[in-house]
Amino acid sequence: MKLWSGRVEASLAPEVSAFLDAEDAELLPYDLLGTLQHARRLHAAGLLDDDELADVEARLARIGPDDLEAGDEDVHSAIERLLGPLGRKIHAGRSRNDQVVTAHRLYVIDACNEATALLGDLARALLDRAAAEAETPLPGYTHLQRAIPVTVGHHLLAWVEMLERDRDRFVFARAQAEPSPLGAGALAGSTLTLPMPANAMRNSIDAVADRDFVLDYLYACAVLFVHLSRIGEEVVLWTSSEFGFARLPENAATGSSMMPQKLNPDVAELVRGKAGTAIGRLTGLLATVKGLPLAYNSDLAEDKQATFRAHRDVRLALPALTTLVAGLELDTGRMAAAAADPVLRATDAAEQLVEEGVPFRDAHEQVAATVRAGTFEPPAARARLGDVAAAVAAAKERWS
Repeated sequence: MKLWSGRVEASLAPEVSAFLDAEDAELLPYDLLGTLQHARRLHAAGLLDDDELADVEARLARIGPDDLEAGDEDVHSAIERLLGPLGRKIHAGRSRNDQVVTAHRLYVIDACNEATALLGDLARALLDRAAAEAETPLPGYTHLQRAIPVTVGHHLLAWVEMLERDRDRFVFARAQAEPSPLGAGALAGSTLTLPMPANAMRNSIDAVADRDFVLDYLYACAVLFVHLSRIGEEVVLWTSSEFGFARLPENAATGSSMMPQKLNPDVAELVRGKAGTAIGRLTGLLATVKGLPLAYNSDLAEDKQATFRAHRDVRLALPALTTLVAGLELDTGRMAAAAADPVLRATDAAEQLVEEGVPFRDAHEQVAATVRAGTFEPPAARARLGDVAAAVAAAKERWS
């Protein structure tokens, strides 16, 4: 029986029922937590006695994904069914509007925690490589043209900096998901005198209508995949024959079904490809919520699949990329040879002239003229990056 069937006498047409039924099984453990909290509120208000609360707690502890049935409209109705006769009492003082957003907030909190942990694994793998290659020469690029010599360690630290900002975004998204909408009911609370959560949201209408916390999570996922895409692109370039700076580890690469010699950077390419999908989820939900009147509308059901799929992509992509970057075989000789191109020291030569009193624009023109004429002579090597090893150590401390 549908939870709302008291008002509607006729059965839904099968095609309508199929369209309306939720795909929300991933919310089950979080809806169980929300239902447990609500049962304790009912008990505190004297609406469930001690035995009834104990029965509810025991039944909730036994419910798992295998208990869901095709006929369940959603996880909320499944839980009521599985609670037996007490299921008819458990919905007092709440609505599916506050119930679903309570579960969704708990889901996002867990997803953010998982993302920050997996980001830590990837960052530490990169920092281990950066420590080992702190002084290994590498050409730095602008416009994908060789520009100035850097080191592999310094370059990998740039990747870590992006991940550190990603971690901050997931921490922020988690904080935005923590306020509780429990007790908001359909939109205006309840006449029942139930205790409110300590972190209850201030406005009951906003509590059921707000999906900013989902947008914050999807934004964190979208920017993460933009960063992973940039890392993936560089792995694709570095492992190409044209660059030859690295070789793919065979436990994180695939071959070709036709060309026996191929080793393909599928992990790097897939994280690059998923950036577009992640951006699409964010923009899709933004478009969904932009014109909705307060409070709850069924359009908001679109938030769940976007969250579930984003969570899955983050959960799978980060470990795969961690394995890839940890196993890359760097050709440090080829990197050093590329970084040794004398013209990459042209900026150093101009800055040396500046130290001798030449205005920078004049120095720039003088050095450019020697490069054009093929007579450029690089100056003696001078440090420009600071202590890369110390920067790696400081980053490891931040990720410890």
